[in-house]
Amino acid sequence: MNIEQLDTPAAIVDIAKMQHNIDAMQVRMNALGVRFRPHVKTTKCLDVVRAQIAAGAQGITVSTLKEAEQFFATGITDVLYAVGMVPAKLPRAMALKQRGCDLKIIVDNVTAASAIVEFCKTANITFEVWLEIDTDGHRSGLSPDDDALLAIARVLRDGGIDVGGVMTHAGSSYELNDPEALAALAEQERAGCVRAAQRLRADGIACKTVSVGSTPTALAAKHLEGVTEVRAGVYVFFDLVMANVGACATSDIALSVLTSVIGHQPEKGWVIVDAGWMAMSRDRGTSKQARDYGYGLACALDGTPLEGCALIGANQEHGIIAVEHADDLARRFPLGMKLRILPNHACATGAQYPEYRALASDGSTLTWPRFHGW
Repeated sequence: MNIEQLDTPAAIVDIAKMQHNIDAMQVRMNALGVRFRPHVKTTKCLDVVRAQIAAGAQGITVSTLKEAEQFFATGITDVLYAVGMVPAKLPRAMALKQRGCDLKIIVDNVTAASAIVEFCKTANITFEVWLEIDTDGHRSGLSPDDDALLAIARVLRDGGIDVGGVMTHAGSSYELNDPEALAALAEQERAGCVRAAQRLRADGIACKTVSVGSTPTALAAKHLEGVTEVRAGVYVFFDLVMANVGACATSDIALSVLTSVIGHQPEKGWVIVDAGWMAMSRDRGTSKQARDYGYGLACALDGTPLEGCALIGANQEHGIIAVEHADDLARRFPLGMKLRILPNHACATGAQYPEYRALASDGSTLTWPRFHGW
């Protein structure tokens, strides 16, 4: 089906842009001498992940056990579940292991580590466990110099659990937009995670994997000495937050929302479209950045940004595009005209849809299923 024939709203993936993003990241990781384990939470789509693996990715990162189950069912076995493990989820994780999934899980506290040890003793099974390191104060994890790092590792080791590695995520990179600041944070991320691994090794724990990554730091790192693998996710589509950070240009953004003009408010200078927050998500990630894109960047059907237009408002099924020069709106934006909106946050916008419409260079589209839930 041609893009002009699609019902709206629809999530459009520009295949050529997506493939360019995949290839460029893989080339960079190869040049830095590290494995690349993409985070698949952005897309939750087998067609996309197959393209990442075909380009050279080794294993995947997931944020839900459902992602692990879905991708393992397609034959992808090397999986890192990069969210802190809680005891109630251990039986589900065990089921994956018993079916042959090489599932790695993470912890950042003694309570979780002790629960894993007790569960494995009872179930007569073992997991590979990684320790989550906090290298920027953004979210979860242990300081590289925290005494608890060794205490947790000893609980696992003494309980017969393989401490397979350390991992970190410099999520605060999303708050930056200066190349030197991004490079400095990438080095902070690298150095902190390597230091944590060195402390574990000095205590007799092999800690074979040192895993770092966010899209901005993966692109900004000067070198990755001591790191064995990188994880990044949103790079595959990019979005307006990443454009503001400086990780991409708006022309690199591979995900957009196809929408139709459904009305006009000439006295207000508004064009009304059928892409509200149910289509775009409520994510306003650009609101604290140098350029606020509202609920997304309005573009023509071919993806060219529309100058003087801003998606300033979003109700559940209505989007409001404010037009600077509002003369003759009905002629310039006729009823039924199709536009495309670039998203603030690709992960959040993609999550609104059960499928992507993958757009080829000739304007034809394919249907790529994605999945929801936990």
